[in-house]
Amino acid sequence: MALVAVGQLTSTASMANNLGQCQMLVKKAVKAGAKALFLPEATDYISSSAQESLSLCKSVHESEFVLGLQEEARREKLPIHVGVHEPSNTSRRVKNTVIWINEQGEIAHRYQKIHLFDVDIQGGPVLKESQGVEPGMKIEPPFETSLGKVASTICFDLRFPEIGISLRRQGADIITYPSAFTVPTGQAHWEVLLRARAIETQSYVIAAAQVGRHNEKRVSYGHSLIVDPWGRIVASVGDKSDEPEIATASIDLEFVSKVRAEVPLRRRT
Repeated sequence: MALVAVGQLTSTASMANNLGQCQMLVKKAVKAGAKALFLPEATDYISSSAQESLSLCKSVHESEFVLGLQEEARREKLPIHVGVHEPSNTSRRVKNTVIWINEQGEIAHRYQKIHLFDVDIQGGPVLKESQGVEPGMKIEPPFETSLGKVASTICFDLRFPEIGISLRRQGADIITYPSAFTVPTGQAHWEVLLRARAIETQSYVIAAAQVGRHNEKRVSYGHSLIVDPWGRIVASVGDKSDEPEIATASIDLEFVSKVRAEVPLRRRT
């Protein structure tokens, strides 16, 4: 078994401040004995507009945030799974991606968010992610880690079970959902969707979440979770936003095999 940490923070438009918060989370994860740290969607920054996002966005080779996390991973020998923004080569929009920084500090995996968050909730926020973000076009296969096979999705992808089922068929042991859920959608759907994805894929689900007020327009729900393949919540951070926080749980691949053997899901569709 391997202990993992799920992290929660309140990102703003200051990448230096966001990196400082992540360095705190790294210290907490190392102190807890975690073998990997999972961070939310858009951990590098959350902007107040598409124009501001475009001005902040840098390639991973130039981003002080990414370079700083690579140094943390290398120094602590701690893999870090983190959501960031990357420039697009084809449009005046950015890419919403998640990267896996391995214990050598190298970027070993990347996934670009497929489903974008375009909503207009009565009495709630109006958010049109597609105005400033370029959608991804590909489900990336699970990748090998010391924890097991890890598969990446991002936030709004959570509402599309087909992605998780595809990743399970490709051998995923752990499926990640780094997110920045709004408060109304989080209260209504966050936990039930994550538990459903864990149950239907018989996989661990790790969902690192943004929390609290990012700017005058954005507030996130928090409640970072780790769910086991039986659908039980085995780690939860809650909605505290006064400082960055982690929760930890053990990844037990023997338990994954046990659940899949006892309740085999022999799909006919």
